[in-house]
Amino acid sequence: MTTRTQPIVTAAQLGTLLHGARKSRKLTQAQLAARLGLSQTRMSDLERTPGTLSVDQLLALCGQLGLQLSLQAPEGKTAPRIARTEW
Repeated sequence: MTTRTQPIVTAAQLGTLLHGARKSRKLTQAQLAARLGLSQTRMSDLERTPGTLSVDQLLALCGQLGLQLSLQAPEGKTAPRIARTEW
């Protein structure tokens, strides 16, 4: 099985990815919303305006859609090192 990564740099791209992942799993907004304890209307809002997602909601959505969230620096760039004391 190959792993496919999808760079996301805008909220609109995230919404498109979440919508596509839901559709590819043959789930309706209502079905996915029920799994997450949300209304269908809220699920629609999250797909249209994903900038309103909390990190917890994004991780829950990824879990239900079989997606894994991974953060990395853009190609050719080094991610900044953050000291644990900054947390």
